[in-house]
Amino acid sequence: MTKWTVITGGTAGIGRAVAERFLKEGLPVAVLARRVERLDDLVAAFGPELIRVERADVRDGDSVALAVDALLADGGEIAALVNNAGLSLGLGALHDGAVEDWDTMIDTNVSGVLHGIRAVLPAMRRTGAGHIINLGSLAAEYPFFGGNVYAATKAFVHHLSANLRVDVQGTGIRVTCIAPGMVRSEFALVRFKGDQDRADALYDGIRPLAPEDVADTVLWAHRTPAHVNVNYVELMSIDQPFGLSLTRPAPAQRKETP
Repeated sequence: MTKWTVITGGTAGIGRAVAERFLKEGLPVAVLARRVERLDDLVAAFGPELIRVERADVRDGDSVALAVDALLADGGEIAALVNNAGLSLGLGALHDGAVEDWDTMIDTNVSGVLHGIRAVLPAMRRTGAGHIINLGSLAAEYPFFGGNVYAATKAFVHHLSANLRVDVQGTGIRVTCIAPGMVRSEFALVRFKGDQDRADALYDGIRPLAPEDVADTVLWAHRTPAHVNVNYVELMSIDQPFGLSLTRPAPAQRKETP
């Protein structure tokens, strides 16, 4: 019986690094993704016994549920869920934000996490084991200009993780939230909507985390003994200040009252 680690957003960045790290340890992974062709090389390298790719969009709960059901229909079990899919859009203050950007972040970072958990929990409860690992963010803890809605969605993930831990107490299911700081991946490119020069400039003068750094942390948390629950891990580059301060707004001009 294959015990799958389900990974959302596994075609690039942290998600792909987690998939590669688990595969190298001989742990079967099932990647839920929209751009499934980007994983052809991993399938060729590790084979269908260790990696499956299921087409799904985390914003669509039905597609996530169907992908998980396909794993279970073949006699598999769900060993873990790595809820990694997420994105940040928008660069300015809240009053300058675009509603469509807010909706995309909420649908992906909030609803997408819920859809993944809802899909795997019944199977985990039946077996009395499993590990849900949610990817949060340092942005949930330390504000920075332009963070607003993205940071709020990650704060949701942090609090959901803690409350889910209470919900599953006594079931044998573990819940972990991992909150990385700046990671060099496609994350910035998405946020800057394809502007590669601007994305690269974000890391000038610093060495951010690599996706592999976060993947190592995910594997470590998962590899702790079954009676150990790693509640929350925060990691960041030694070059990163706690507050990102990516863009500093000009001081507000106040009118003096007579």
